[in-house]
Amino acid sequence: MKRLLLSIVAAAAVLVLMNWVYARWFYRADLLTHSDIVEASWQAATDSLELVYLGESSNKTYGYTDTDQRKISEMVAERLPEMRCGDITKEASHAEVYYYLLKNIPKDNDIKTVVVTMNLRSFGANWIYSSLETALQKKLVMIKGYPPLMGRALLAFKAYPIRTKDEWGRLARRSWEKTPLVFPYDFPYKTTADWNRAVAYEGVKDSLGQRDQALTELTAHFIKNYGFQIHDDNPRVRDFDRIVKLAKQRGWRLAFNIMAENTDRAQELVGDDLVFLMRQNVTYLKHRYEAMGVVVIDNLEAVRDRDFIDREWPTEHYYQTGRQTIARNVAEAIKKGDAMK
Repeated sequence: MKRLLLSIVAAAAVLVLMNWVYARWFYRADLLTHSDIVEASWQAATDSLELVYLGESSNKTYGYTDTDQRKISEMVAERLPEMRCGDITKEASHAEVYYYLLKNIPKDNDIKTVVVTMNLRSFGANWIYSSLETALQKKLVMIKGYPPLMGRALLAFKAYPIRTKDEWGRLARRSWEKTPLVFPYDFPYKTTADWNRAVAYEGVKDSLGQRDQALTELTAHFIKNYGFQIHDDNPRVRDFDRIVKLAKQRGWRLAFNIMAENTDRAQELVGDDLVFLMRQNVTYLKHRYEAMGVVVIDNLEAVRDRDFIDREWPTEHYYQTGRQTIARNVAEAIKKGDAMK
């Protein structure tokens, strides 16, 4: 028994020593190779930022006709000249990614306010089970707070969800099939899958009354991206809850920026039922997080159809007028919060 105990202690000591050696000489290089997104978190402290704007591609995407090609975060900074503002932007990011990027900001920082992008689509199965998720999850492994050597081992053994595009797609379709839709009035479809099948079967007609396949597919994309209801067990909700807790621990004032969705196009293609769900989900988010003391900036219907760049898929990519609108609303909410302190 004594020999076994000594063996365990010796093995533990070796692991501690190995972890120290790895952390001292090899960890940073591996971190920057496999989780390079963490550099932006470090930079937020290095630059002595007072306001940090976290976003995905919506922050930096601009249209080819734009004369103003600045990020939304840069437009916010212009309206808040008294604050040192910057951004952490990573394409396809969602609440879990934002949480770990914030968690890895060094504790010695000047940050007072954090603005986090909140994409309505990110709460739906189409984004939760996106084929981009494998690559994103791989980048998170080494910044999740494990001991350095353990994080490297988990990465080596591929301890993150690895699925093909088809496998992610099957998970999304299962969610659309299994999750019920509940309306406060009679609605002919029980699930998102039922709704999508009906549209695919009936088709969307053009001005001549003929089936328009491109419009039919776009309508289906809107239904699959917004035809859901957010509940407390949604993984994005759990991640945003963690961001709230982290912000309180760090003493940061927190704002969630609900991005504009193309409600004009949703109304035109699908109708009142889809817009009802979009508004219902935003109401849920506002009630939940305002009760937690978060500033929630509701931009859901702030941008009109003409200011959305992408026409074949619903996104939060805006021409300059749309980005300026989002930035103005964010800056005004921050100023209002400052005035109320």
